Amino acid sequence: MATLAITHPTLADIRAAMDPNGQIAQVIEMLGQTNEILDDMVWLEANDGSGHKTTIRTGLPTPTWRKLYGGVQPTKGRRAQVRDTCGMMEDYAEVDAALADMNGNTAAFRLSEDAAHIEGFNQELASSLFYANEATAPEEITGFAPRFNSLSADNADSIIQEGVVDGNDNASIWLVVWGPQTCHGIYPKGSQAGLQVNDKGQVTLENVDGNGGRMEAYRTHYRWDAGLCVRDWRYVIRGQYNQEDLTFDASSGPNLPKLLTQMIERVPSLNMGRPAIYMNRKAREALRTQITEKVKNSTLTVETIAGKRVLTFDGVPVRRVDQLLNTEATIS
Repeated sequence: MATLAITHPTLADIRAAMDPNGQIAQVIEMLGQTNEILDDMVWLEANDGSGHKTTIRTGLPTPTWRKLYGGVQPTKGRRAQVRDTCGMMEDYAEVDAALADMNGNTAAFRLSEDAAHIEGFNQELASSLFYANEATAPEEITGFAPRFNSLSADNADSIIQEGVVDGNDNASIWLVVWGPQTCHGIYPKGSQAGLQVNDKGQVTLENVDGNGGRMEAYRTHYRWDAGLCVRDWRYVIRGQYNQEDLTFDASSGPNLPKLLTQMIERVPSLNMGRPAIYMNRKAREALRTQITEKVKNSTLTVETIAGKRVLTFDGVPVRRVDQLLNTEATIS
């Protein structure tokens, strides 16, 4: 069993440095329990206000084979500048003050109410990291799927289709190498990273019954400003397959160990950051059974990462993200 070192800042690392408050630590822990992608994501402060400008190399200079007394024409690489933006998620929680005070521990009751809102933020962020699209919803961010959605695009090498992929009943597995030079989350310049929980205290709610009635309540405000920056598309790989064709022994349909092997080999170097594989529950179940059926010396192991026991494939953590859909359209 191996222990993998973590060198790039996660959300927990950043918030611990910014604010030692115990409640913040508890919120971060709750986030990580239900959204495993947060255990891997590297976060950086945006360099352009609420956005992050990145210069991406789109082409390499080509050298010349020179003979004696022959000339060489200078060449140059091609670059493009991309700006990724942060989106802003907000919510409020309001609970009847009398109900919260009834059990004698108001803080504990309110924290139990917070858990539901935190889970809502979790699911929304996890879904948005993969499927949100500013082109159709300008107030949101742009996730992975809209960026890796064409077999004729420049980043088509980062898309692999396993088996027969057709219709709208497909799913994707993602391999992401998180790092400052590859792919990372962003938060607005000068702001706090991660979910901000602000206790507004006791307030009077007006017209709570529709007839002008008032009620004393405790109010909590939640806010999370976040974005996604893909600096080098070679370090994000999408593997799509038809999930309706999955079999537990890979006798037919998609072969998930084969797909993961291909995905890992497409990445220039796993050492450029913190690699992780993301799939939904159905895919992870099929992966484990297919490997058990086909491989005597399994490439699927359990390792210790930051004190947690984690399922890995060839040393890369395999994370479960239930927001990954089983109803994706075929990439073409």
